[in-house]
Amino acid sequence: MIKVVSFKICPFVQRVTALLEAKKIPYEVEYISLKDKPQWFLEISPTGQVPVLVTESGQALFESDAIVEYLNETYPSLQPDISPEQRALNRAWSYQATKHYLAQCSAQRSANKQILEERSGKLAQAFAKIEEELGDGPFFNGTTLSDVDIAWLPLLHRASIIQAHSGYDFLAGFSKVKVWQGAILHTGLAEKSVPGDFEQRFTDFYLSENTYLGNSTASTNNQDKLCSSGSCC
Repeated sequence: MIKVVSFKICPFVQRVTALLEAKKIPYEVEYISLKDKPQWFLEISPTGQVPVLVTESGQALFESDAIVEYLNETYPSLQPDISPEQRALNRAWSYQATKHYLAQCSAQRSANKQILEERSGKLAQAFAKIEEELGDGPFFNGTTLSDVDIAWLPLLHRASIIQAHSGYDFLAGFSKVKVWQGAILHTGLAEKSVPGDFEQRFTDFYLSENTYLGNSTASTNNQDKLCSSGSCC
């Protein structure tokens, strides 16, 4: 069986596990601490980062983009009949999501309102671009779930949790993105692709007393601080 080496609140891991769930591929997960990485993990991960996917043959794969490509080449595609052009566009829009994972991490850890506004502003640019591309939905490519939806799922899932717990809305002003978020979350893939204690661990880290979003004033305002390396992903 496939094994995924994971850190519980890493968005790059969730992108991989959400795709495994969407494709209904059996897998197991082994969680590690990024502050105390085991030697066996360092031996199979050249970058020392998660996710790592160990194939059924025992080969360790790293980097989420490469892992997703492997899963799409090895298992049935979510959209087997799309054109090469659309497949390339899907890769490009998926990349637009993943390159903003750490931007969202840092925005969520903002120590004060000014830093939060600066960082969430950069994140808003990504949401503005995808807002322009969304059609009638409910998903990015219409009625069929695609790799683009899976790539954006970690961003949309985390935005939902932040709003529910703090009142701060990363998606304010993006009506199409909000509808899209609802459709993706309605699939249940967000909950299936994370551990049972994900929300508690996530809020403990991003809504702690050290963050603006975690302060009592955040529910009526907005928040910031850098995502400490090795802690969020």
